[in-house]
Order: sequence, then structure tokens, then C-alpha cells
Amino acid sequence: MTRATTFAGKRVAVFGLGGSGRATVAALLAGGAEVAAWDDGEKSRDAAAQAGLPLVDLGSADWSTFASLVLAPGVPLTHPTPHWTVAAARAAGVEVIGDIEIFCRERRARAPGAPFIAITGTNGKSTTTALIAHILRTLGRDVQMGGNIGVPILSLEEPTPVAGGQPKAHESPSVASGQLKAHESIFVIEMSSFQIDLTPSLAPTIGLLLNLSPDHLDRHGPADDADTAMRNYAAIKERLVVGSDVALVGVDDEHCVEILRRRVAIGPVAPLSIKRPIRPGYCQHDGWLICSDAAGLAVKLATTFGISTLRGAHNAQNALAAIAAVRELDSLHGTKAEIDWQAALATYPGLPHRMEQVGSIGNVIFINDSKATNADSTEKALAAWDSDIYWILGGKPKEGGIRPLEAYFPRIAKAYLIGESSDDFAATLDGKVPFERCHSLDVATARAAADAALSGGRQPVVLLSPACASYDQFRSFEHRGDTFRDLVRALP
Repeated sequence: MTRATTFAGKRVAVFGLGGSGRATVAALLAGGAEVAAWDDGEKSRDAAAQAGLPLVDLGSADWSTFASLVLAPGVPLTHPTPHWTVAAARAAGVEVIGDIEIFCRERRARAPGAPFIAITGTNGKSTTTALIAHILRTLGRDVQMGGNIGVPILSLEEPTPVAGGQPKAHESPSVASGQLKAHESIFVIEMSSFQIDLTPSLAPTIGLLLNLSPDHLDRHGPADDADTAMRNYAAIKERLVVGSDVALVGVDDEHCVEILRRRVAIGPVAPLSIKRPIRPGYCQHDGWLICSDAAGLAVKLATTFGISTLRGAHNAQNALAAIAAVRELDSLHGTKAEIDWQAALATYPGLPHRMEQVGSIGNVIFINDSKATNADSTEKALAAWDSDIYWILGGKPKEGGIRPLEAYFPRIAKAYLIGESSDDFAATLDGKVPFERCHSLDVATARAAADAALSGGRQPVVLLSPACASYDQFRSFEHRGDTFRDLVRALP
């Protein structure tokens, strides 16, 4: 656990008592703060009380006594409307921050050179975060991985001082690969836009922005102005690379290209692309992940071809970004030893619910991509196969539906609709893709498995990639994916 010593002697309000909230309360108490914890949910308050957390009804509290409000990232900060605790804090002049801000203050105060890689983007954050941690662990490094990937950052081990102080940033991406010097821990932290918005002093060693596309825009701007909401969303994501020692920015979408242009004037930055050659920077060419310098000298690093846990172009981007993050961190510390990038990628076990192969029957494979909660994410899955896709989709719909996916409809043998979105998706698919209304995931899985088995294709795939949130029928995308996995295992 990271003790929040920078809050010693202060009174701090904590709202939201999920996993990160409970870890925040423990860290603040261990660091010597006085804590007033609260949650709108009665069940959450009861669980907190049983755990001995200091509950205070913030609705009747004297906000002038608080130094800070630590807000859970799922609680609205600005849109659609600020949560009532945010309004109360602002009226009293109390700062509103998140748990990662506490970590950043502890790192700055006690271990300013501690290696810290922060990862964000609309899609691919979790896979890239896990892959960076995996590569570092194959090198024998101690890795502390957390944040939006599910482990509260304050539950990780404390950052420790680095011998020799803060490393200096270089001027451009190096071509020579190398091995990190010995450090106590390397922090690899996935960050959502909500978490970035609550972390004003964010200054990672390596800041990685993968991509940007519309997502959660209702939390970032007016409901009737998607352009403004998208600009706000992109501006929040940009903060992660603005404060970093070295920035890595994907340049396969226009929002990120603009961010890269602005970052060039600030400090070291390397672009990433899987769509076109770039120099200097990191790109994919003829299936190879490549690093090149300004003079044109290029090094082949690895390929994702044949690695089942890294199927698809989107995972090539994730692998390229993960290798770049490790290489750039390594370069900051001035070492030159060789790393077997191919071996590191080949041993990556993958993440649950992200293009996860959960079974096979004969030549039919079953893929759990429950994490695909929007069309942009599902596009990555559909692009991984040329044909014979038996697609299970639907749930709580998001703006735009599946209309952006029409280019991939010829690859789909049949679609199986579940959840609230069924009527809308049926209208989009009508006359273009054969479909069946199944309502529930169990029916869809059974029908898709039966049809795929009779297809005669070389390797038919039953793909759960919903392009929707899960909350109409499931507690979370994890619950949805776990249910699919169990259904597949129960097939004859």
C-alpha cells in the first residue's frame, strides 16, 4: 500500500467506496490524514462500515474543514451535471482530485525518479498496459501494474527513490534497444479520461496515448453538442502526454495527430503508426514492428503474426506501443543490452474479455471480446477475420450504433442479436447480413455454435463482440464475458 503522507494532518473527504475508494481511505489513514468517507449507495456504506471505514454523511458535513475531496472516477465531475459532492467542494474552495493524484504527489515528494509509465487512449489501453508489464517482467523487473485495469493504484507498493535521481529525457527515439537498470519498482498505470481529469499534477516518465475516437461523450460535454464534447475529451487525454518526460502518441487518427504537433514544441515525443511508415518513430511495415531514426536507420523489432493472443491490426498497434514504451524508458536510463522482443510477445497470455479465445469445437473457435463496448472497438475484432464470422452483438446501445461497421458486413456469415439494441441493430443489418433475434446470450451462443459447426468454413469463429455496454442484462462487461465463457464450456 502507498501511504498518503502528503496528506498528514489534513481532513479529507472521500466519495465513492468501491475498490479504489476503499484503498484511498486506507492510504490516507495510514499516511496520517483524518478521513470522512461516504457513498450514495446504502450497500456500499454498509460494507464500508463493516470494514471499519470512518463514515461521515457528506451531505450535512462542514465542507470548510476539508482540504480535499477525493472522488471516485465513475462519479460525474462536469457532465451531464457535477455530482453534488463536487458542487459542495467547489463552493467551499476545496480541491477535487482522484486516487492517482495522491500517488503522483507521493512520488514527487518521496521518489521523484521512480519509473512511471502511464497509458491512455479510447481503445487498447488494458491490453497495452498488460503487455508492457509482461515485457518488463520477462526482463526480471519488479512491476506494479494498476489504475483503470482494475487494481487501485494506492494498493500497489510504495514508489521508492531511484539511485542517481531523475533520469534526463533524450532528444529522439533511439534505435539501439536495451535493458533497464535496477530499480525497486516500475509503475505501469492505465488511465481513463475520468482518472486523468482528476490528476492535475500528472507527470509520468513515459506518457502513452494510443488513439482517440468518440466514447463516453455524455461525460465530457453538452448532450446536444458532440463536437464540443469530443474536443473536451481529447483535451483531457492530451494532459497525460503534456506532462510526461517522453511522450508516445499514436498518429492513426486526426485528433492524435494534432496532439503530437502540439507536444513536439514541449519536449521529446515519438509517433506510433501501424498504417504508414514514419521516420523517426515506430511503425509497422510488411508485418514487422519497426523503429527508425531521423536518418532512416531502421530496426526490425518483432512481429505479431501467428500469436493468437495478439490477433488483428489493433493488437499490432498495442504491441508496437508496448515495445516503444519499454524501449523509451530503457533509453532514458542509458543501457544498451539486447532484448528478445519476439519471445516477449510470444509468451503474452492475453487478457480476459479482449479477443480471448475461450474454446474450440472441431474447427470452430470461440472468441470472447466482451470488452468491445462500442463500434470502434468491435471494428478491431471484425477486421481480424476475412470471413465466416458468427457475430453475437447487442446490449445497451451507444450513439451511432453499428452503422460505422457496414464495411465489415460481407465478412459476417450471420449475426445474433441480444439486449436492448436488438431493434436498432436489426434495422441496420436488414438486407445486408442474415440475423436472428435471440434476446439472451445463452440462446445466441447455442444458435451461433450450431450454425458455425455446419458452415463448412476453414475456421469459423463465434465472436462475442457486442459493440454495446452490458448494463441492460449484466453487471459489467466482465460478467457478460464470464457468462459467455461458461456457456462455451458447457457446449457438447
